[in-house]
Amino acid sequence: MKKQLFLSVLMLALASGVSLLLFLTRPPTDIEEPAELTVSVDVASVVKQDLRIQVQAQGTVTPLKETAILAEVKGRIVDVADSFNVGGFVSRDEVLLRIDPRDYQTSLLRAQAAVESAESSLAQEKGRAEVALQEWKKLPKGSQRSEEARDLYLRKPQLEQAEAQLLAAQADLNTARDNLERTIIKAPYDALIRAKHSDLGKFVSAGKPLADIFSVESAEVRLPIPQSKLAYLELPGLKGYEQGSPIDLYTDVSGEVKHWTADLHRTEGIFDERSRVLYTVARIEDPYALKDPTREPLRIGTFVNANIEGRELKGLVTLPRYLLRAGNFIWVVDESMHLRNRKVSVLRTGGDHIYVNAGLDEGDLVSLTALDSSFAGSKVTIKSTTPSDKLDQHGRSKVEGAEALNTASTSGEADAAMVAGGR
Repeated sequence: MKKQLFLSVLMLALASGVSLLLFLTRPPTDIEEPAELTVSVDVASVVKQDLRIQVQAQGTVTPLKETAILAEVKGRIVDVADSFNVGGFVSRDEVLLRIDPRDYQTSLLRAQAAVESAESSLAQEKGRAEVALQEWKKLPKGSQRSEEARDLYLRKPQLEQAEAQLLAAQADLNTARDNLERTIIKAPYDALIRAKHSDLGKFVSAGKPLADIFSVESAEVRLPIPQSKLAYLELPGLKGYEQGSPIDLYTDVSGEVKHWTADLHRTEGIFDERSRVLYTVARIEDPYALKDPTREPLRIGTFVNANIEGRELKGLVTLPRYLLRAGNFIWVVDESMHLRNRKVSVLRTGGDHIYVNAGLDEGDLVSLTALDSSFAGSKVTIKSTTPSDKLDQHGRSKVEGAEALNTASTSGEADAAMVAGGR
């Protein structure tokens, strides 16, 4: 028992001695200040501009005029135009169909004969009335009776009846002539046939649908504008736009983006109850490019995007959208060359750019290098400076091109990784 106690004390003493020896022979400690690494960034120098903000919208191309052509008289279709097919183009006043006119030609002849007969009857009554007047004047004064008797003696009722019969015959003649003209169905305007419901040899009755057509002279697009973006547009007065703002319509056609020009024509004047948007209407002239075959046709039913040029706004700063962080913050380099979070006010627009209307002053430096919030207060060195009005949506100079962006992005990521590693 004593031996075990002795060994324990001995081992404890040896451990204490070794610890004391290590403490006494420890190397001296040198305390060094951590090196402050800087972040290399590209910056944009703030330039304020007076700009017209483009408002984006989408819509479907619809015809300005659309007509369902109906038969106004009954009969068998005896002739159709070569262009009377679905998708066929027809010109204004071009004959589309002809209904058998023989019955209506006969009715016209009868009406003409009735008019001639009524004219003859009227002439006879006028002659009789003239003879009666001469006889009336020869009668002694005592024999002249009441006014009614005088009118009857002078055949005034018969004369009025003959005039009425002539008017009725002329009305029947006009109706017969109109019915004969209605056997010829013409296009009311330059149009495209959407659907046809009759063809050669078919018997149709009055009111029977013959075809559906729509105008190719003009087309329209209804563009929904939210309330928040109405302030960016010059809205029309009661008579519509005197000179509509130009609109760039575009869509993808077989992998290629095609563009068309339109003009703002009017607004519909009321807010949609469900979506709370105001519809403004753009008008496109000659959508099928019939007058200018070199243009791409804009077919009815095409879904298009629209860039609408708005009214001029003062003192805006244009920046790429990717610079805006949550809470409307962007990185700004202050006078001491440190990164600072700056809250800004931006207009509510779509697209690849933001438009800052408050929070930045002329000449402020905005960092174009994307950094997270851990870099707040970091010291920076500026690699390049570009005016904000010379930037594209990727934050690179419109002049320098894509190569400058790739170099700046690679350098910025490397510096950020180095600083993060140093921390």
